[in-house]
Amino acid sequence: MATSDFSIVGLKEVKAKMNKVSQTVLDTGTRAALRKAAGIVKKAAQQNALAVDDPKTGRRIRDNITLQFASRLFQRNGVIMYRVGVATNRGRIPTPNADEGARGNTPHWHLVEFGTERAQAQPFMRPALTNNINQVINSFTFEFDKELDKALS
Repeated sequence: MATSDFSIVGLKEVKAKMNKVSQTVLDTGTRAALRKAAGIVKKAAQQNALAVDDPKTGRRIRDNITLQFASRLFQRNGVIMYRVGVATNRGRIPTPNADEGARGNTPHWHLVEFGTERAQAQPFMRPALTNNINQVINSFTFEFDKELDKALS
């Protein structure tokens, strides 16, 4: 699993606002702002997936890219996190892997993303974050500041 770590520097005004609101309000605002920021990555991944989807089949990887809140992690550790990924059925790739049409299962997505010994990798998920990281950070800080202002008013 590929992960990206980054830090945000220079948010003194936001920290001062954060100290004025309760943890529940802070969590709600953080979650809303992070969802909007992660939506940028989801849209970019969907756009990138259009380039690698096979037009001959009815199913598209793009249709199965989802944004999911990590609720268990939040309940256990208080960490707010969203996952952007491809939703597929678990388990082995069925044989024959019949075409189910639109929104059909795409268990082969990781073979496209990472490649195989016979097929070159065509990454569409990883560039979605790396090419948009500044836009995601700016969106999060703007939305989070807006959520804090809403909570303080």
